[in-house]
Amino acid sequence: MDAKRDFYEVLGVSRDADENTIKKAYYKLAKQYHPDINPGDKDAEVKFKEINEAYEILSDKEKRARYDQYGHSGVDPNFGAGQAGYGDFSGFGDIFESFFGGFGGGQRRRGPQKGDDIETTLTLTFEEAVFGCEKEISVSRIESCDACAGSGAAPGTHPETCPVCKGSGQVRSQQRTILGTIQTTQPCQNCNGSGKVIKTPCQKCAGYGKVKRAKKLKVAVPAGIDKGQAIPLYRQGNMGKMGGENGDVYVVINIKSHPLFERKNNDIYCEIPVSIPQAALGAEIEVPTVDGKVAYSIPEGTQPGTVFRLKNKGVPYVRSNSRGDQYVTITVDIPKNLTDKQKSLIREFAETLGKDQNLKQKSFFEKVKDAFSGD
Repeated sequence: MDAKRDFYEVLGVSRDADENTIKKAYYKLAKQYHPDINPGDKDAEVKFKEINEAYEILSDKEKRARYDQYGHSGVDPNFGAGQAGYGDFSGFGDIFESFFGGFGGGQRRRGPQKGDDIETTLTLTFEEAVFGCEKEISVSRIESCDACAGSGAAPGTHPETCPVCKGSGQVRSQQRTILGTIQTTQPCQNCNGSGKVIKTPCQKCAGYGKVKRAKKLKVAVPAGIDKGQAIPLYRQGNMGKMGGENGDVYVVINIKSHPLFERKNNDIYCEIPVSIPQAALGAEIEVPTVDGKVAYSIPEGTQPGTVFRLKNKGVPYVRSNSRGDQYVTITVDIPKNLTDKQKSLIREFAETLGKDQNLKQKSFFEKVKDAFSGD
């Protein structure tokens, strides 16, 4: 799931834009993507909602200050602050309806709407990501109030038809403009556009018909999942509006680092230290893998930095029988704090290398000299 865009970017203004600049940018974009002008266009509908949300924050000095300081988390809506705050944007009714009154009457969407999505993070061990696992998470989501069955009215009572709009949720008016008389439609202020009024609110949800609850969910993590990927849990998010389906939950994966292994896509990398005798004479060594230790024979004269591959010892491809490989880099462990006898043996060994070793060293230094002289 894509992360929420920066509100200034949504409106196409700079972070130091004044109120008038923000309002002009909002009017222009709102007119371009209004549902009445783009009937049935889902992309325009999403952008329209995004523009409204951005303007709601940036047009309010207090909210804008919190957003500038803390980002999206600073303006996370406090559930219970009012029905209009629950993604309804009804506070913009007077602007939208007067602005778009000449385009199809400015009818508000009153049909079923999908609930908001929820994003959460799940941290896995290196091995859990490689082999997959089942985890349990807890999310705080908006659900229907069980005391009033989502009606918002106290048990034993029911919402009543709004006497102002007669249940339509809208009131019509006429305005004289330089273009003539324009009929506009606005959300009913008496019922907040719902068409219903609650005389005796439910005590549990304070009349909102919604409550926040912690919900435990099981997550089936597939083998091979990588950091930053998301697992969708469909219809497990916030409840929908007006009978719409629930939103979704997106579980974004984070993976702990491993003391031995490093992952690059579906391959695993590690380093194995060997002693000088092992590198010089060859040896069978033990190599750790995510499947357990395996034996590997390094040849005589193995040089530091040599890389060998263990096929199919890497990370599985998601929902596939194939796996990546493991790449092992050889490092040579140079001993410290040698005894006098060990130093003597090394000197003796060095003397046995004789002329050939000196020629190799001379050749190396000549290459260095040529490289820096530019010849």
